Amino acid sequence: MGQCEVISSKTVLVFLNLIFWAAAGILCYVGAYVFITYDDYDHFFEDVYTLIPGVIIIAAGALLFIIGLIGCCATIRESRCGLATFVIILLLVFVTEVVVVVLGYIYRAKVEDEVDKSITNVFNQYNGVSSDSASRAIDYVQRQLHCCGIHNYSDWEKTPWYNKSKNNSVPLSCCRDSIFNCTGIMSRPGDLYSEGCEALVVEKLQEIMMYVIWAALAFAAIQLLGMLCACIVLCRRTRDPAYELLITGGTYA
Repeated sequence: MGQCEVISSKTVLVFLNLIFWAAAGILCYVGAYVFITYDDYDHFFEDVYTLIPGVIIIAAGALLFIIGLIGCCATIRESRCGLATFVIILLLVFVTEVVVVVLGYIYRAKVEDEVDKSITNVFNQYNGVSSDSASRAIDYVQRQLHCCGIHNYSDWEKTPWYNKSKNNSVPLSCCRDSIFNCTGIMSRPGDLYSEGCEALVVEKLQEIMMYVIWAALAFAAIQLLGMLCACIVLCRRTRDPAYELLITGGTYA
């Protein structure tokens, strides 16, 4: 029975190490996605600490790649030291991913307040010039999220750009994709996106945080299984003096 346990645990462990390599790539991708999104929406929230979950999850991905390498070598060679190192590092990454989940929930809750504090100021900075970062950010968000204004297109009437232009129109980025020859004039509201951007920006940023949280939770569960299998092999190797390496042609006692 003990021999079957060890062989099964080692088989699962080798398979999990392959999953760890795939997980490392996925976690790094998720972390990079957080950075890319922050770059697109950074005008709408000033708290740079929102990037912390992304930084941690990239670090966890890099560690998972190393863990997969150590785990494969330690499992095949049935190295006590290697398996112990594998379990310790895996535990550290597990704790790191728990921290990511906690921070993800904290910053997810803060996103709405951050956007609410900054979005009016960003819209007031709009000047319609493509070289201006605030203008590019607003045009990008309105086109990508299919929105116009803060709560709706009428919010543009309160901006300095609208009062200065005096043409009773909103930026062309408010125009629906399906409308040709749209000029952004407010007397034709059917040509414009009706939904405001604030709620959609908050939803987008919270959605990204949920990706981070679910990725961390999923791989933390896999790591728990990996630690369990490694502990079974390690305990068998430690307590049974007659236990020999399979790769040297030995047998189990």
